[in-house]
Amino acid sequence: MTNILEKSKDIEHDIIAWRRDIHAHPELSFEETRTANLVASTLRDMGLEVEVGIGKTGVVARIGEGDKVIGIRADMDALPIQEATGLPFASTSPNKMHACGHDAHTAMLLGVAKVLHNMPDRPNGEIRLLFQPSEEAQDADDKSGAFRMIEDGALQGVDAIIALHVNSGTPAGTIEIADGLVSASVDMFEAVIKGEGAHGAHYHLGVDPIYILAQVINAIHGIKARRIDPVKAAVISIGAVHGGSAENVIPSEVYLNGTIRAFDKEVRTQLHQELKQAFEVARVLGGDYKLTLQLGCPSMHNDTHVSNLIASAATDLFGSAQVAPLIPAMGGEDFSYFQELIPGAMFILGAKKDEINRPHHNPLFDIEESVFHQGTALLAETAVRWLADA
Repeated sequence: MTNILEKSKDIEHDIIAWRRDIHAHPELSFEETRTANLVASTLRDMGLEVEVGIGKTGVVARIGEGDKVIGIRADMDALPIQEATGLPFASTSPNKMHACGHDAHTAMLLGVAKVLHNMPDRPNGEIRLLFQPSEEAQDADDKSGAFRMIEDGALQGVDAIIALHVNSGTPAGTIEIADGLVSASVDMFEAVIKGEGAHGAHYHLGVDPIYILAQVINAIHGIKARRIDPVKAAVISIGAVHGGSAENVIPSEVYLNGTIRAFDKEVRTQLHQELKQAFEVARVLGGDYKLTLQLGCPSMHNDTHVSNLIASAATDLFGSAQVAPLIPAMGGEDFSYFQELIPGAMFILGAKKDEINRPHHNPLFDIEESVFHQGTALLAETAVRWLADA
């Protein structure tokens, strides 16, 4: 049998070069035209047929054919962040940066294509490569890249799907995998609290929305503390508040927004209901409000069989000491849209670079490149085993 880990190590320089090219030219959600062109041309150079424009700016390619189909997904979009790493291949685009590792995900999936396309003993079946846009954001219709790719038929005929995500805080080379719930649903709210403007010295002649805001914030923070079952995970965080323009003017309204997270569907629904109830405080105090809820991705559930296959492959490739359980967290991941339709699992590839704090979505974010061949190998090995066992 082909030694996939060896083959992945042999092309390590290609994977790193692809990552650095993409890193130097980041593109925001649904703007990944250069990245998609790079992906498509690289795949064509390998001899693969490619579909472009899937999910707006996504790319799909197929390796092999047959009744059994497994998908592998990588996300391509960057974030609106000014890079501060000082890397020789740092972003050349102001206020755009690959600060979450999607450049590495894309490069590793290109590595999978190179390893598997000409593999002489690859099992019968299709391996579908999904290079997805816009994991970080939604379009004007509140649809992310995964949702758009599904709409465009990228998942048609696919029986199972896998993916990875690098983690800059996990020791380099560690594989984290678990079945069941691993990430939260993600929703957003924005609201305007309305009052009546007045002179700051004559506040009694108006309705102060800033005072009302303070009471509404207390009510919002009380939802998790007093309304949600204490053994169930839930988050409502306020991320922005804007109001007023002068020290002696009571404004007529203030704006706020925030994020809502949950594992459980019932808790997610309850959070929405309780949030609306919290804003009713504004009316009790003589003001008014307008609340808008924006639904995002559901919580992510790793399929047991697919997760076990990843864990087994990781143990065989790297040894049991490098495989650890994935602890559920309240972050979100639109890979969950795929998992709602077919069995799927995502694993974490540890990529801690040094002792500098380099968290995700941070100007100093960076990852250890020497683990890229491991991510490529584990994706490829899992796909091959799934086709052989399915």
